Amino acid sequence: MASSIWSPISGGITSPDGFLAAGISAGLKPSGKKDLALLYLPDGSCCSGTFTQSEARAYCVDLCIDRIKACRGKIRAVIINSGHANACTGRRGKIDSEIITYELAQRLGLSNEEVLICSTGVIGEPIPVEKVNSNLDKLIQRLDKNAYMDAANAILTTDLQVKQIAYQAFLGERRICIGGMAKGSGMIHPSMATMLSYITCDVGIDHLLWSDMIKRVADSSFNAITVDGDTSTNDTFLAFSSGDDLDPRYFSILEEGLQLTAQYLAKAIARDGEGANCLLEVIVEGAQTDIDAHSIARSIASSSLVKTAVHGSDPNWGRIIAALGCAGISFNIDDVQLWIGPYLIFSNGIPYDFDRIIVSNFMKSRLKGKYLVDDNVVIKLSVGIGKGSATSWGCDLSDQYVRINADYTT
Repeated sequence: MASSIWSPISGGITSPDGFLAAGISAGLKPSGKKDLALLYLPDGSCCSGTFTQSEARAYCVDLCIDRIKACRGKIRAVIINSGHANACTGRRGKIDSEIITYELAQRLGLSNEEVLICSTGVIGEPIPVEKVNSNLDKLIQRLDKNAYMDAANAILTTDLQVKQIAYQAFLGERRICIGGMAKGSGMIHPSMATMLSYITCDVGIDHLLWSDMIKRVADSSFNAITVDGDTSTNDTFLAFSSGDDLDPRYFSILEEGLQLTAQYLAKAIARDGEGANCLLEVIVEGAQTDIDAHSIARSIASSSLVKTAVHGSDPNWGRIIAALGCAGISFNIDDVQLWIGPYLIFSNGIPYDFDRIIVSNFMKSRLKGKYLVDDNVVIKLSVGIGKGSATSWGCDLSDQYVRINADYTT
């Protein structure tokens, strides 16, 4: 989404006024890397979130949902441990999550309900509670406005890149700031399509309005990406607002900034997909509704055959059309037009006369640009004359993905 009002700035999750963060190594990972993060939020902060739709979700997800509801969004702290998903660990998973949040609440002078916990890592691995609790004082002491990089590093697992961003906008005399961080590179698919993501903003807004806004933002960002078609047990997206009330006439501008932030983080997750070499962007236009367009875009972006074709720089339009046909949305094949990058590939129900070598070389040029702005392979489809449109993001599928996940716990 283009914007002339919001501009990126240096920073991350603590860029908005009043937010603090910390990230340390608590010995949870054998690598010795940072593995424990803390977000400390201003008094009166408003929290909303979206979560995994998996029936095998970790208890920390239920804890977040229950406490946000009980406190009507008035959350003050979030602790995040990396390396241990604490999912499918039975009653111990519940007890451990509650012990850690209780100990943190005691140290911060908060009620239990004001503290959330998020976990990420290997499913079935419980949290080393003693290591976490013995490092809580150290974690609190490290809380700082400038510790956004420490926190962003502490939540990573198989990620190769830190994922964080900050934007600002000036509304009259007032400066508004939004910050964000995320982690995720595998087990990524809509129905919450991320592992962990956090956004902060220094405005005051009604909790119900904020929740509606965050759901729309999630649908156009984290629920529009896919890496491997697998949804995690721990997927969590939390968004926090705190500050002077915002004039309602600026709500649309605020939502635009939130979408910019969330889509940047979502694309960073897809771009950093395990074993990936490029970002795959699927744009669908001309559908009857936006929902139909989303279904089509997700079907194509999540197709293993499309993803392997992209990895091989093969303009195999048949795989794309096949994925379109599997989306469960009615269309007339004679109305379909398909482009890869700037090249028309398919039109009026038949393949267009294109130069396969030129298109393949174009795709190869994108594979070489990982983590650059122009590293995306764009697939665009027009499926009719409707007003529905949507974009989904994914990545190519390489043999490295198989190797990373074949050896994940061994």
